[in-house]
Amino acid sequence: MTHAPMESAPTQRNAIILYDGVCNLCNASVRFILARDRKDYFRFASLQSDIGRTLAAQYDLTPDLSTFFLIEDGKAYERSVAWLKIMRLLGKPWSAFYLLKLVPGPIRNWVYDLIGRNRYRWFGRQDSCPVPKAEWQRKFLARRV
Repeated sequence: MTHAPMESAPTQRNAIILYDGVCNLCNASVRFILARDRKDYFRFASLQSDIGRTLAAQYDLTPDLSTFFLIEDGKAYERSVAWLKIMRLLGKPWSAFYLLKLVPGPIRNWVYDLIGRNRYRWFGRQDSCPVPKAEWQRKFLARRV
């Protein structure tokens, strides 16, 4: 069952993160970002939600659920580039991870893809997207339960 978009729609000043809503690693990553988003910059949509699928199609993103996507300023980023940008946007001390940009993209993405291919086996999965904490619900564009 898909719910209507939550209270806080994205604006020009928000970045959107698309993620696999049933992946335990992805959900832990979303919680990590939420807890450190001091500027209230990020909004979230699972790739399984109607809005997640719509945004993925709009930005011509792969339907592969094994990656995070960051949409910012009308541009979409994926895999390790998305993660590095997110870390930089979270500010200190997390922005220090942006130095990993010095590692060649093919190597970064090989590691990223290895984790992505094995994420369910290593971290598990849920039957449905979890309901976010009440204080975070406004940051989710839509969720599928």
